[in-house]
Amino acid sequence: MAATPQNPAASAPRRKVSRHRGEGQWAVGHFTPLNGNEQFKKDDDGLNVRTRIETIYSKRGFDSIDPNDLRGRMRWWGLYTQRKPGIDGGKTAILEPEELDDEYFMLRVRIDGGRLTTQQLRVIGEISQEFARGTADITDRQNVQYHWIRVEDVPEIWERLEAVGLSTVTACGDTPRVMIGSPVAGIAEDEIVDGTPALEEMKRRVLNNKAYSNLPRKFKTAISGSPLLDVVHEINDVAFVGVRHPEHGPGFDVWVGGGLSTNPKLGVRLGAWVPVDEVPDVYEGVLSIFRDYGYRRLRTRARLKFLVADWGAEKFRQVLQDEYLKRKLVDGPAPEQPVQQWRDHVGVHRQKDGRFYVGFAPRVGRVDGTTLTKIADLAEAHGSGRVRTTVEQKMIILDVEEGQVDSLVEALEALDLTAKPSPFRRGTMACTGIEYCKLAIVETKQRGSQLIDELERRIPDFDEPITINLNGCPNACARIQVADIGLKGQLVLNDKGEQVEGFQVHLGGALGLDAGFGRKVRGLKVTAEELPDYVERVLKRFQAEREDGERFATWAARASEEALS
Repeated sequence: MAATPQNPAASAPRRKVSRHRGEGQWAVGHFTPLNGNEQFKKDDDGLNVRTRIETIYSKRGFDSIDPNDLRGRMRWWGLYTQRKPGIDGGKTAILEPEELDDEYFMLRVRIDGGRLTTQQLRVIGEISQEFARGTADITDRQNVQYHWIRVEDVPEIWERLEAVGLSTVTACGDTPRVMIGSPVAGIAEDEIVDGTPALEEMKRRVLNNKAYSNLPRKFKTAISGSPLLDVVHEINDVAFVGVRHPEHGPGFDVWVGGGLSTNPKLGVRLGAWVPVDEVPDVYEGVLSIFRDYGYRRLRTRARLKFLVADWGAEKFRQVLQDEYLKRKLVDGPAPEQPVQQWRDHVGVHRQKDGRFYVGFAPRVGRVDGTTLTKIADLAEAHGSGRVRTTVEQKMIILDVEEGQVDSLVEALEALDLTAKPSPFRRGTMACTGIEYCKLAIVETKQRGSQLIDELERRIPDFDEPITINLNGCPNACARIQVADIGLKGQLVLNDKGEQVEGFQVHLGGALGLDAGFGRKVRGLKVTAEELPDYVERVLKRFQAEREDGERFATWAARASEEALS
């Protein structure tokens, strides 16, 4: 074809198209750091920053912190700088990190399996009151997050936490994060298998271990032997789900490659059954595959889910067996679908020892140090001193004698921690939001709490399970894609053409029962001010149109766009 003014490319030399030579996978010899994060991890292991925090930064103050420590390695010990007050959401993606940074930190306390003693809970509460201006949010990964932490106070906070067996190690960073577990492991009447021994051994092997402190990205773990599937196993990098093998008995089904954020993927089954005492070996094997074969070139493709998507479950299992376990795994069955939609353990439930556990609902995970110490008091007065956090931003008091149940429920109500919540109080979650998070675009916690109040007032007769998840940005910390109503924070235009806080709406996502991602209706966005009106409208349409026994997610999948608007 001749070159013409309309087709100047016809005479241009052809560019040779070639793929990048590697994805930064160590196992195939790509050790050269391919981005700034990989470089600072190569320069110094993130675990080493603790010494500098204790000996330099806590003594010289915020301005003495090296930038690669401040926005990198300090995460290995659970520390993120929080958002400077007064910066609106429109500037989130525009300002440089140092312009967004406040001189205070979020500090995340890892609570593996959600397991706490009242002594530990009381210390968490006391630290909140002394060092964190009362803040202590319960996350959807069973952790507690403080805000307003000064670097000068961090060594003393660590000392107090570690004195009662708690830690902030690898609570953030490119590391094995908190290992979530069934909050009723070992006590539930219907439990298939108790994963606690495996979880404790997994912690022993990997925490503070430099063999696993430089991963391509964060690594999320879940283990539960509950038939309720109560640890959102489908969206973890690795998960162990309780099953009964027809020949070998109780054990775990293995899942890999789940995760949300801006490129959500559900985990896949390896088709392998693992007894509880072999779970730590399989866990280390999966973790090692991620370390060695994970993609380190682009952080946007560095999570394990991308490797699993490229390899497939069959190859992943083969590599795990041949290169890491040096043995074959036993084929096993898939977990059964749970019999109920609520998986948060809220309410009064009998334990297998005849006592009871009582699950209760703070508002969108927001509590404070004073409240946590009062919860510790209640757990000691009514139970045996054991408390749990859940992956739904809820809490549980264990080991309550039957005669103590009513008084405990009444005492919780007095603290606005109801064990008999409305579906809206029970099913609404929110991430940290613009109040503290540097990635956020909109406010979430207060918005979620106000939404609960409005819906309880407007639709008092609504009695179906419903999940409403509010997220301050696209990163899905509050699991928007797998909620009945998922709300992704962004700036939208109101009816006056003004840019205001609002949400893109996802509808009909689910985990456990027919797991899948929510539906996005074209152009469906609501302002924050309009949010109660919108949710009321769509829930009333669900009530009017649903078939007998139909869940919201099922209805949302078949409903017209008009009904969802």
